[in-house]
Amino acid sequence: MKNIQWFPGHMTKAMRMMSEHLSLVDGIVFVLDARCPAASFNPKLKKLAGNKPVLYVLNKGDLADERADNLLKIIRESGAAALKLNAVNSSSKRDITGAIDKMVAEKRARAQEKGYNKVFRFMIAGVPNTGKSTLINLLAGSRRAETGDKAGVTRGKQWIRCDGFELLDTPGTMPPAFENQYLARHLAFVGSVNDDILDMDDIALALLEELAAKYPQRLLERYGIEAGTPLEMLESVCKRRGFMLRGGEYDYERGERAVVDDFRKGKLGRITLDVPDDVRGLSSAF
Repeated sequence: MKNIQWFPGHMTKAMRMMSEHLSLVDGIVFVLDARCPAASFNPKLKKLAGNKPVLYVLNKGDLADERADNLLKIIRESGAAALKLNAVNSSSKRDITGAIDKMVAEKRARAQEKGYNKVFRFMIAGVPNTGKSTLINLLAGSRRAETGDKAGVTRGKQWIRCDGFELLDTPGTMPPAFENQYLARHLAFVGSVNDDILDMDDIALALLEELAAKYPQRLLERYGIEAGTPLEMLESVCKRRGFMLRGGEYDYERGERAVVDDFRKGKLGRITLDVPDDVRGLSSAF
């Protein structure tokens, strides 16, 4: 499988913009994908935060299974503030609001002692397609930030006014280089890497191989796959879904897209790709 690298020019501009606006915010909310929190952790963004208080939000918790709770626990044990939620669920608003308020509780108390009410500001950051804009819309109570299921929807900064605080929506930003290709594949699986630069043959086969190792029952239930090489498993998908060409050839392209789409949309069930060791390896960085 070819190495995955994706750091287009607008991300360099975004990092510069975030650095310039850091002095305007009181804290940073890093949005991670609950299915792969280690993969969606960008150490460059954490370094950018400096001494600002940080909150990690493991979003898309509805697509992850109970293993994500174990990963959340490891992040918290490292001393970081973190919570897991689903930003499209309105019931999550109380949890995230409470966590954000806690970040600046002492500063708010000091401001009130001095007799003024400060409007606190927070930067929302993360790799593409983790649901940053969806989280902002949850907090703002309306669709104020542009959202989409394709990496790179947000390209410029957006200040969003909420009840009692303001949020700075920022473009999704990748590390300039993926040192760990195992984690990079997880980002490709969940849609955080632009599909246009990926070889979907490689991605679909790698996804099938990893699911066969971690969630074989899901492949059996969805596609009738019991065993085989990644290519044999893809052919089973094509048979099951009727993706055939003239002459009895397999329509591999449709089969590959079906596997990736089924995973991303949760049709294979709740799945967590990262394992505890992936997160423990970064615990000192959180």
